[in-house]
Amino acid sequence: MHQCGPSPRTYYLWTIGCQMNEADSRRLADGLTILGYCPAPRAEQADLVVLNTCVVRQGAEDKVIGRLSSLKSLKRHRPDLLLAVMGCFVGDVTRLQQQYPYVDLFAAPSDVDAVLALASHLTTQPPNHLTTQLPSSPVSAYVPISTGCDHRCTYCIVRLRRGPQRSRPVDQIVAEVQGLVSRGAREVTLLGQNVDAYGSDLPDRPTLADVLHAVHQIEGLWRIRFLTSHPADMSEQLIETVARLPKVCEHFELPVQSGDDEVLQRMGRRYTVAQYRDLVTRIRAAIPDAALATDVIVGFCGESEAQFQHTHRLLEELRFDMVHVAAYSPRPGTPAARWPDDVPATEKERRRQAVDDLQERVAGEINARFLGQTVEVLVEDRHKGKWRGRTRTNKLVFFADDADWRGKLALVEITWSGPWSMLGQVRREAKVPDP
Repeated sequence: MHQCGPSPRTYYLWTIGCQMNEADSRRLADGLTILGYCPAPRAEQADLVVLNTCVVRQGAEDKVIGRLSSLKSLKRHRPDLLLAVMGCFVGDVTRLQQQYPYVDLFAAPSDVDAVLALASHLTTQPPNHLTTQLPSSPVSAYVPISTGCDHRCTYCIVRLRRGPQRSRPVDQIVAEVQGLVSRGAREVTLLGQNVDAYGSDLPDRPTLADVLHAVHQIEGLWRIRFLTSHPADMSEQLIETVARLPKVCEHFELPVQSGDDEVLQRMGRRYTVAQYRDLVTRIRAAIPDAALATDVIVGFCGESEAQFQHTHRLLEELRFDMVHVAAYSPRPGTPAARWPDDVPATEKERRRQAVDDLQERVAGEINARFLGQTVEVLVEDRHKGKWRGRTRTNKLVFFADDADWRGKLALVEITWSGPWSMLGQVRREAKVPDP
């Protein structure tokens, strides 16, 4: 474990947005630790403040702007403070520098090295590259296997900010996972903006299935997940690999975005509702206990009430374990931003709430099936006096017990279920998966 010196440099890291940002922040924190930095509980106590940002939705962008504006007075009173902004908020750097001249660095999404270069100017401590000096890993950790995306969804700003897909070599991914496992990780989630397209840009063209096989061999790793998938790119090979490898969790994140073919075409999604339905059918035939989560955008440009009802009916038919729903908000620079945003805000909210209400009922019914069952839970941490963890199908489970369960597999009998979480009584420790 890294030990802070008597007068260490300190950093404060604020992260918002997707799992990729969380992974980038973890990598940044590791790098700062190697440089001799220690975390500070508040921005006011830090020598370096980093905002890792998101602008996929207007609400996220508004939070970033508010946080950035709130730091202006701190920077004025402490001009020696270093302030860096990274993530998808960083687009036109010249414009940002004019708008926020008190920011020392605007770094592109995932450009951890640029922030570390800035941080190195503050410290005279020689870098310590010993892995044993790094903090322990979360029980469940995120590992990027690719960044960027080659799809051109008309509403999405990710390609504009993160560029085309760039996949990491398999051996580099394996080495990072091994390092995390040596520091206490027991589960990893392999990340990509379009994880199913992994490797198509590499010379030897490895696939996500190849990565799953390679990571599966790591001793001490118990569970593997991956996200986010694209329905147009998910292969039969991947479905078969998930069904065959014991460590790979039977859990898919498969955004549908709309249940109407015309809307999907305007979104640039490259599949039809029938093709999506067929994919779900094939997943459930190969892996009967698989849990499926999806994303939906309501109120997209030109979406009629009838088209929204097509989405509502599809969600009711397919019965997802989780639905992440958002009201459409135009993103500057995207094709859809040039089209009329013609669904009123009140109607967008009504549709969003209708999806939420439907999913609360569906998820409640799905989770009620677990009452009285004993499930395997990987315990991640304590939350409000109870242990918290997830099943292989990503169900959130809480239980109370005096023993230390962090990082262990617990067999928990479910005594109460709701749409978003479950409560149970721990019975015993589960058998650790074979290497």
